[in-house]
Amino acid sequence: MSARAGIIWSTLLIMAAILSLVFIFFTLLPGQIPAAVWQYFTPAEVERARRYQQIMGLVAILAFLAKTAFLVWLVYSTRSGAWSERVLRLTGGRYYPALLMYFCLIWLLLKAIGLPFSFYGSFIVQHQWGLATQSLASWWSDYLKGSLLDLLLSGASVLLLFWATGRWPRTWWVAAGFFLSAWLFISTFLWPLIIAPIFNSFQPVTAGPIKTMVTRLANRAGLKIDQILIMDASRRTTTANAYFTGLGATKRIVLYDTLVDNYPSDEVEAVIAHEIAHWQRGHIIRGSLWGILANFFLTGLLYAVLRVTFTYEITRPGPYPPQILIVILLFLQLVSFLGQPIQNAISRSYETEADQVALELTGNPGAMIRLQVDLARKNLADVAPPAFIEWLTYSHPATLKRIRAAEAYPRGQ
Repeated sequence: MSARAGIIWSTLLIMAAILSLVFIFFTLLPGQIPAAVWQYFTPAEVERARRYQQIMGLVAILAFLAKTAFLVWLVYSTRSGAWSERVLRLTGGRYYPALLMYFCLIWLLLKAIGLPFSFYGSFIVQHQWGLATQSLASWWSDYLKGSLLDLLLSGASVLLLFWATGRWPRTWWVAAGFFLSAWLFISTFLWPLIIAPIFNSFQPVTAGPIKTMVTRLANRAGLKIDQILIMDASRRTTTANAYFTGLGATKRIVLYDTLVDNYPSDEVEAVIAHEIAHWQRGHIIRGSLWGILANFFLTGLLYAVLRVTFTYEITRPGPYPPQILIVILLFLQLVSFLGQPIQNAISRSYETEADQVALELTGNPGAMIRLQVDLARKNLADVAPPAFIEWLTYSHPATLKRIRAAEAYPRGQ
């Protein structure tokens, strides 16, 4: 590795280490609670939520650090090259079977590293804090289905990527950018039809108060909404949520049954109005366009870093050697972590806009405020996290900010 490459990788690693340490610091020492919080929450509620978020935050950052440390060890040791040579010998020098075997080995090792964190964070902690209703068998079923899906999609992506490096040695990153961008739209379109039903059941709302509510709000927003579905979230969790998904004919609003069953109608209306606002303002399309720009920037940056890091390996004829997969995975691990603030800032801006539009559609800031309070209580959200934690990891504005925005909205409009 050249001195220039050493500087690049050291910079990425140091930046990730600094952000991780600062994240851990503010997770353990989140600071004072703003006085405005006590208007809506008790000290016991705030303390309980903060302790829960501390645990979940530490689990997430430790999982990231464990996987990163493993990839760094592979890159800076001789293991990655030795394993690559071994799988090539095992396959009789056949490149693509060796690449697939190499990918499966690394994938399995990364899954093994991440499994304790996933199990502890998404099963044990959720049951300890009364947020889960899922059985152990159901958790393993979800985990295995998700893992198989990840293995198939990731494996296909790796094969295509390395094929492209041999087919277009200097411009494969452009092809990869186009492929990722196309897949972004295809997956967004197909997710509600193919992937989501693997994990949950969805029931369409055809009549009744919710359908009436949706029709009324959609008319105010100047939209026609064909599908609103209720998801059986209660078979896994006690938390409530909703989301907007799909493109074109697959666009739909999905409500958790825990929301519909346990929240007052005016709060459900506030949620629906928020999701309709995402639709009206084109947030999925706008987010996808940002994603396209990010794809080309990411693949171009990856190509530049690989050119600096490797000289002979990527200039010789044919696709890249299998061991370069480790470097690619480490690069994506670091850059995705370092890029979180940008991605989350865009998401928070969309959520803020959707909250504002929802207030315009319902004209009921009181319901929005009660919704945020109830969601925070039942979901154990940190209502006023440290600014750094919100900047780095929050895709939505913190609860107190959303409440204050609703408070500032003129009543009676």
